[in-house]
Order: sequence, then C-alpha cells, then structure tokens
Amino acid sequence: MDSTVSSALELPQRLALHPRESPRSPEEEDPHLLSSLAAVQTLANVIRPCYGPHGRQKFLVTMKGETVCTGCAAAILRALELEHPAAWLLREAAQTQAENSGDGTAFVVLLTEALLEQAEQLLKAGLPRPQLREAYATATAEVLATLPSLAIQSLGPLEDPSWALHSVMNTHTLSSTDHLTKLVAHACWAIKELDGSFKPERVGVCALHGGTLEDSCLLPGLAMSGKVCGQMAAVLNGARVALFACPFGPAHPNAPATARLSSPADLAQFSKGSDQLLEKQVGQLAATGINVAVVLGEVDEETLMLADRYGIVVIQARSRMEIIYLSEVLDTPLLPRLLPPQRPGRCQRVYRQELGDGLVVVFEWECTGTPALTVVLRGATTQGLRSAEQAIYHGIDAYFQLCQDPRLIPGAGATEMALAKMLSDKGSRLEGPSGLAFLAFARALKYLPKTLAENAGLAVSDVVAEMSGVHQGGNLLMGVGAEGIINVAQEGVWDTLIVKAQGFRAVAEVVLQLVTVDKIVMAKKSPTHQQIWNPDSKKTKKRPPPVENKKILGMNK
Repeated sequence: MDSTVSSALELPQRLALHPRESPRSPEEEDPHLLSSLAAVQTLANVIRPCYGPHGRQKFLVTMKGETVCTGCAAAILRALELEHPAAWLLREAAQTQAENSGDGTAFVVLLTEALLEQAEQLLKAGLPRPQLREAYATATAEVLATLPSLAIQSLGPLEDPSWALHSVMNTHTLSSTDHLTKLVAHACWAIKELDGSFKPERVGVCALHGGTLEDSCLLPGLAMSGKVCGQMAAVLNGARVALFACPFGPAHPNAPATARLSSPADLAQFSKGSDQLLEKQVGQLAATGINVAVVLGEVDEETLMLADRYGIVVIQARSRMEIIYLSEVLDTPLLPRLLPPQRPGRCQRVYRQELGDGLVVVFEWECTGTPALTVVLRGATTQGLRSAEQAIYHGIDAYFQLCQDPRLIPGAGATEMALAKMLSDKGSRLEGPSGLAFLAFARALKYLPKTLAENAGLAVSDVVAEMSGVHQGGNLLMGVGAEGIINVAQEGVWDTLIVKAQGFRAVAEVVLQLVTVDKIVMAKKSPTHQQIWNPDSKKTKKRPPPVENKKILGMNK
C-alpha cells in the first residue's frame, strides 16, 4: 500500500522531466512503450494538413492508377494500404464515424494520436496500464457529461437551416460555399416530412461537366447523367423501369462461339436464331409493361431498333454508382440479362433535360416516399465536381443529424478549448492517476485548436496562448479563424452536438483498447522458417528436426 502511494506521489515529478529533456546520449533512442503509437502518428501525419476549413488538398493516386485531388480525410483513409494492426483499428473507427455521422473523420484520428502521446508519457512516468485505462475512461465520461452544457444554439423546427450547414460544408469545398449551402438547405427543407423526419436518400446528387459551380441548380425528381439512345426520348405518364447490368443486345459479343457451323446455311440459321432471341427478349419486356430500360453497358443498334418499335426508352447509364442508387430508389433489382423484372420500378415520367451544354435524365414522381429533388452540380473539372459532391453529402448528413438532435456547439476549436479548461481545473484538484489523466486529456484537446491555427498559417503559440487566456476569463465562444481568434457565434461557425459526442465515443473506444497493447505478435509463417524446417536438400531430409521443435510447430499451427 505504501509503495503504491509513494509511486503515485512521484508521478508529477517524473512527468516534470520531459523525455526529450532527460540526459541521454545522442545515439540513444527513446523506445515506445505503446507499440501502436508510431503507426498512429504516421497515419495522423497524413491526415493533419487536411483538418479544418483551411486544410490542404492532396493528390491521391489510387490502386487503380486514378489520380484524385481531395482533402477529404475519409477518402484518403479508404485509399491507403495499411499493414499495422493499430492503423487498421483507427481507420475502422474513423470510417465508422464518417458512415454514421458524415463528419468527424479527421477529428477521430488526430485526437487519438494526441491522447496516445500523452498516455506514453504517463506510462514512462510509472503509471500502470490498468490505472491509466480507468483514468482515461473517467475523463471521457466527464467530457461526454459536460458536452451538452456547451450547446448554446439550436435549429428551430421551422427555421432555414442554411446558417447551421454553412460551416460544415465550408470545410469540404473551396468555392461557392454560400450557393451550394442554399441549394442543400432548400432541398432538405422541401422534402422534410410533416412529422419532422428526414430521409437523406431522398436528396439526389448529379455531377455534370460544363459551366461553374454557380450554375448548379435543383431539379425535381431524381436526375442522372445518362444518355438517351434511340428515337424514344421520354415517357410522360406511367413509367415502368427495368435496370440491366449488361449490354442492351447480344450477350458477350466478343466471346468465342461454341456452335459448330459446317455450311453457310448453318451460319444463316444461327444468326436468325440470335435475332429471334433478341426480338423475343425485347417483346417480353414490352409485354410486361416495361417502357424504360436503363443499361450499364453497350447498346446494340439492331436491338435499339427493336426497342423503338415496341416504344421502350433506352437510357445508357454513365456510372455504376448512379444505376445502383436508382435501383435502391425504384426498389427494383439490377438484372444481369434482358429479362423482365418481377418488380419493375415505377415513377410518373422520365424525360431528358438540357442544362447548358449538358444533358441529364430526370425520373420524376408525384407521390410521397420518393426523391423529391436533385442537386445538379456543374463544373469544369472532375476534381472540382468531386469536392463539391463531398460537400453536398456532408451537408445532407449534417441536416439529418440536426433532425435527430437540433443542438449546436461552438466550432473552430472553441469546444475543445472549453473542455480542456474544464478538465484542467478539475484535474488540478484531484490526486492520483485520475488527476494526471484529466490533465493529459486537457493537453490532448488543445492539440486540435493548435492544428487549426497551423493549417491557417498563424503563429501557433500566440494563438493558443490567446485562446487559453480568453477561455480562462470565461468567454467560451472564441475559436480559431483565418486571421486569428474569432467569436464563433458572430461568425456562424458551429458543430453538431451529436456528431461531436459520437466522435469522442469512437476515440475513447480506440484509445482504451490501444493503451493495453504492449506488443504485436505476428502469427503467420515466415519464409525463412519454412526454408529451415522444410529444406529441399537430401541431407536435411535424412535428419528430421528434434521432437521438441516438432511440438512447437504443431502448437503454432
């Protein structure tokens, strides 16, 4: 008991000596007590420059060789090839945060890194891992309990959500934020149910080359950048839609023939049979009432003529993502062959709409429960359209979160600094591991406003010191802006409470698991060991390994 008390009393003195300031030879390196810290730091170094509205973009070369210019942390994490188990765990938590909340990916990665760095110092000072884990869990519970008290703004049920969505979308787009925010706010507001519920899938997004982002607009129904083939261009009443993930024509035209043809008559009979099969398939579509066919593949000219004869509009989809989304909206399957679906998709009308130099195909409904509006994005480059599309989806997700919980908390790092002040005040009054963990958690939270200031090109130490002084004086609305500290209420920079709380829970789950990991054990066969135990030489085959080694290998299996 005495040894435990004495070690707890010595921890502050040990922490006073920073590991880098302790006397050691230049050649001596400080080993990590947390085996996961190096991997998490490497991952955070990739994400850190993308954090905040002033984050930088990256040219990302995917495994397929495609070059993407993006500053979206979720997109970067998806494309990275990771081998370290801790990096895998952190990416899984960050991606779950993005899927459930639509935002907070970089927040999860950076706060996890900061908390693990503080945990490393506590471990080096002598704090046992079980006590560290328990103290971190207590600090996380305190943060989650205090977070709702910082919600000083709320979105009203009949209020225009533009002001609440602007700061979220401004983080993910480089230009035309005001115009895109108004489009998203109007679309979300228009399709909101009378009972206050909101379905994000009812807002479509269509990217179309040409023009600028200021030319983006809203269209009724679901719009897609497809190509209308043939003479039939529209169905203005009672559209019945079939979706095909195959060419509209002969199946596999480049496949080698398996039929044995011995004469010109056999060849003519084979071609006639193929034509009859296609005519039968198109006729079956028309007989079941299908008048719109959307295909993800090539369109055969002769088959298209048959479709014109039967009055079927043929639309060639440009991307797999669009036709999959259309399948979900229409509640009809994506078929691999030209066969009538058991459950065709239904909408009121299908037509094409000209937007500048581009064309879109619009599926429009006159009943509830289906997409009411589509945000059509215009732009000159694929990268610009992709960035704007990500901003649109983040705005839609933010509105969905606000429909569940309308409370908003200060953004721009003000919430993190306010929580750091609270933990510091409470940690200084506590004794033992809990007090040290509270102070460590507070230092980790200050790391996020510091990153915002660094990405904005500000003097980091001056900005953080000024923010700390203002928050100590009781003003909890001061955050990091483009030119220094700002009043987030006056500038309209807000974060949704529900997203921030989910982010803290995701961080806590990862950190509490990683602080208990002391070593990585690779339980897979090594080529070197296989060469030793299973050599090809005849000499070694005559001398089998000892019995003890056989037992070890059997246990490893």
